[in-house]
Amino acid sequence: RFEGTDLCLNPQEDIWLRVAEHPELLAWSGEDIIVSDGTSVLGADNKAAIAVIMTLLARLDAQGAHGDVFVAFVPDEEIGLRGAKALDLARFACDFAYTIDCCELGEVVLETFNAASAEIVFTGVSAHPMAAKGTLVNPLLMALDFVSHFDRKDTPECTQDRQGFFWFKELVAHDSKATLNVLIRDFDAAEFERRKQQLLAITALVNAHYPSGRVECRLTDTYHNIGRRLRDDSRPGTLLFQAFDALAIEQKRIPMRGGTDGAVLSARGIPTPNFFTGAYNFHSRFEFLPVSAFEKSFEVAGMLCKLAAQDEALADR
Repeated sequence: RFEGTDLCLNPQEDIWLRVAEHPELLAWSGEDIIVSDGTSVLGADNKAAIAVIMTLLARLDAQGAHGDVFVAFVPDEEIGLRGAKALDLARFACDFAYTIDCCELGEVVLETFNAASAEIVFTGVSAHPMAAKGTLVNPLLMALDFVSHFDRKDTPECTQDRQGFFWFKELVAHDSKATLNVLIRDFDAAEFERRKQQLLAITALVNAHYPSGRVECRLTDTYHNIGRRLRDDSRPGTLLFQAFDALAIEQKRIPMRGGTDGAVLSARGIPTPNFFTGAYNFHSRFEFLPVSAFEKSFEVAGMLCKLAAQDEALADR
C-alpha cells in the first residue's frame, strides 16, 4: 500500500523507492502497487501482459462458448523482435491483433519508430610503432573520425517526442580492425531513409580519407512504423478506443520511442496496435505496477473480445 511516502523495498540492502526521485508515484497514493525487492527489475514488462492474457483465457473458457481468440507468446522482443519475425502466421490466422506492453494507464501506441541497425567495419593497417610513419592506419581512430561527422545532439539522450536519432551502441577494436554498431531510429519514413543514406555518405567520406584502409557499412532494417498499416486498416484502433470509452479510460496516444512485436506483425499484414499494462519505470529496479491500472489492462482485453464479437455479428447480418 502506497501512502504517499518513501517505500523501503529492501531493508537489508537499504534500497528505497523515493517520492522525490519518482514523483509519478504520487498519482497512486492510497492504492496498492506491486514492486520488486529492489535487487532486480520487477518484470511487469512483460509478465503483466502474460498475466492479463492467461487470466482472460481462463475467464473466457469459464463463460462458455465464444469465437476464435488467437494468442501468441514469442521470445526475444527486446533484442530485435526476433520472435515476432519467426512467428508462423498460418497458426496465427487472425485479421488483427493487439500487443500489451509497458506504459501507464490509458496509453495507446498507434505509431512507432522506423528502425534499422548498421555495422560499420573499419579495416586498418597494422605496423610496429617504430616503423609506423606513413604506414600505420589505426582502425580505432578511423571509427572515432567516423563518429565525429555526426551531430552530437542527434542522439537518444538529446531527443524526445517524434525526434529521431543515431545511437552509437558498441565499439570493439584491435590493431587491424574495429567494428562500430549503430542504431537508426525515426518516425518519418523519408527521414529514416535519409539517415541511412547519411551513414553511407560518411562511410564513403572516411574511405576517401584513408586510402590504404577500408570502411564497410552493412545496413539492416529491424522494424517499421506500425502507423503505416494502421492507417490502411482502422478496425483495431476503432475497437480499442471503443473499449476505452466503455470503461471510462482516458486515452493517451503516444508515439512510442521504441518498438513492439506489433511493428513486425503489422508489417507482415496483421495490424497490431499496443495498449498499456499500467506499469512505470520499466527496465528499472524501481519499476512499479499499480494494481488498479493492472486490472484496467485486463478489462480492456476482455472488452476488446466482446466488441470484436459484436462487430463481427453486425457484419454477418
